[in-house]
Amino acid sequence: MGMSNRKQVKRMPEHQTIEWKELWHDEFLEWICGYANAYGGTLYIGKNDNGDVVGLRDKDRKKLLESIPNKITDTMGIVADVNLLYENDLQYIEIIVDKYPSLISYHGKYFYRSGSTMRTITGKELDKAILKSQGRTWDGMPILKLKVTDLRKEAIDLLKEKAIRRGRLTEEETRVDDTILMENLHLIDEDGYLIRAAMLAFYKDPEKWVTGSYIKIGYFGDSDADLRYQDEIHGSLIEQVDKAVDLVYTKYLKALIFYDGIQRVEQFMFHQDAFREILLNAIVHKDYSSCNPIQISVYEDKIYIWNDGEMPSELNSADKLFMKHSSKPYNPKLAGIFFKSGMIEAWGRGFDKIREACAKYDAPLPEYNISASGIMVLCKACDKYLKLLRDNGHPGQNGYDVVMMILDFCKEAKSISEIMDKFGFDSRTSFRRKYLNTLVKEWRLKMTLPDKPKSKNQKYYS
Repeated sequence: MGMSNRKQVKRMPEHQTIEWKELWHDEFLEWICGYANAYGGTLYIGKNDNGDVVGLRDKDRKKLLESIPNKITDTMGIVADVNLLYENDLQYIEIIVDKYPSLISYHGKYFYRSGSTMRTITGKELDKAILKSQGRTWDGMPILKLKVTDLRKEAIDLLKEKAIRRGRLTEEETRVDDTILMENLHLIDEDGYLIRAAMLAFYKDPEKWVTGSYIKIGYFGDSDADLRYQDEIHGSLIEQVDKAVDLVYTKYLKALIFYDGIQRVEQFMFHQDAFREILLNAIVHKDYSSCNPIQISVYEDKIYIWNDGEMPSELNSADKLFMKHSSKPYNPKLAGIFFKSGMIEAWGRGFDKIREACAKYDAPLPEYNISASGIMVLCKACDKYLKLLRDNGHPGQNGYDVVMMILDFCKEAKSISEIMDKFGFDSRTSFRRKYLNTLVKEWRLKMTLPDKPKSKNQKYYS
């Protein structure tokens, strides 16, 4: 407790860290607990709601100056400065509460000052607050029964390949035992256990440990209820990215065709680089404890990308996202892996890359809806694509549609050249890889000469 001799006290407005009360009630100990868990704050006893000093009775003042510090220490184990102030011969009390690095409880409950309200922290939010008070994050917690030898070798090799290509790691740094690599990437904790970020990035089936750690993709028709077809991308997160982007841009998105002189050009509704960056943001900022997959909804003229995560509090609007800002990933350990791979930047430049990619298509920036239910990103088709879409003379190349058209065209046996000419394919190798080999393997197309698969007279029928 302190004693002030100030004659005049500057009136401070009531806000997130300042509160005025005319009389003391023990329930205000919850506010003190909330201040300690948030940003600290000051509670004045003897001021009305307008901030005017109304004073305290002498017997109340003497009792409170003794009881308040003791109650704070006895119930919460912390110390607050309790000062006696006066203004115009009226006395009032100032209680200054510091922000504490560890989480503080009051009678077994945790309180938090948010804006002008006090609320109780429970469940997932409490878990996060406890980890934060310990200097930890969810993705940095250990998994006791997971060993480095359990990780998928191909996923680790993919990290090395990408990291060397982007200059994030040297070849010498990658020519080490996988355990040493994990240690160098800070993916093994002080007790020698792999952390969750390593499991998510490199384990072959992360859903064994964390439900919902996959990507769900769906194509919708005339309404949100009109789901035409869907896929799921499973496996290590570092492998999911390329698989998801490739699948969306070969099966789900329609490349409309136009000609620049004699040059044949494919136009997608949204630039692939921008889409990749948005997907990477979803992976790094997702709250994996929610157990919900990342969801990509594709329509004829737009794409939605949703993840159950959150952005830093200072980035609470789309306008701020595309301004200069620091990088504060929700999962910093996981973000570190993707940074080393060269797939993301460390200085919050991801949104600059999205802007640059959209500019190449002269397309609108994606629209972000950030709420308690997660982050929804709307990617609208560029004007050039919409113009081509309105022109029925421009055929599309949506993977699913092409498959159905090929099967319909091959009701009568057709050669590979006839099929390619019909649908405008230039590369025989690409056509075989994307369509023909799969359709034959699935017995959706049959060969007229099955014993001579490479015969120049080979034809295919459905």
